[in-house]
Amino acid sequence: MESATQINEKLKQLSDDDLQAFIEEYRSDERKAVVTAVQRAQKRMDALAAEKQRMFQMFSFERKYADYSFICGIDEVGRGPLAGPVVAGAVILPKDCSLLYLNDSKQLSEKKREELYDKIMAEAVAVGLGFNSPERIDEINILQATYEAMREAISKLDPQPDLLLNDAVTIPKVEIKQVPIIKGDAKSASIAAASIVAKVTRDRMMVQYDEIYPEYGFAGNKGYGAQAHIDALKKYGPTPIHRRSFIKNFIDVT
Repeated sequence: MESATQINEKLKQLSDDDLQAFIEEYRSDERKAVVTAVQRAQKRMDALAAEKQRMFQMFSFERKYADYSFICGIDEVGRGPLAGPVVAGAVILPKDCSLLYLNDSKQLSEKKREELYDKIMAEAVAVGLGFNSPERIDEINILQATYEAMREAISKLDPQPDLLLNDAVTIPKVEIKQVPIIKGDAKSASIAAASIVAKVTRDRMMVQYDEIYPEYGFAGNKGYGAQAHIDALKKYGPTPIHRRSFIKNFIDVT
């Protein structure tokens, strides 16, 4: 007979698909620790059902425009930081996509974003990324630089989309039909996927920059205006990846 410890260990290793079988196998076991394990399995089942229902809602725009062949979600990361690039993500998910836990990347832990990034990259029909540098942001302003990055991300998709679901914005100089959705990264699975891909990509870049410019804490603050970052900026001055138009309120950049 399996010990309660063995049963609990089995539960820890179980995939979501095997939870129901686990519950059926041990439902009649009256040992307190096993009863508790079955209850935990049931809670996981309930949470999984709730997540599937949430994701059904997250695909509502994709269902609404199901007549289009390739629906692409678009989002950007990095409009607000004092340093680093702005990064745009463009993702076409398959029509039968069954990914769970997609959400606005800011609502997810770093670990969950990394997990989902790998799944998105493995399952997406196409993924495109666009970048714009601090120099270009200073030259044309952050909004226009973001639009350029979004157009670059779209241009890298193969196949090309016939519908864009955008997080709030309408991208100029794009002939593909666009549907701007306010807070779209929390309402559309495709936009959420683009948000995750863009954020993981940019965060990894900032970790690399941290190795080059360790005084500024880029691995932790990702270029945003954390107090320690501002203090370092005042002490050491700007790096080549700082946005001059963003830091002028903190230091003299003339």
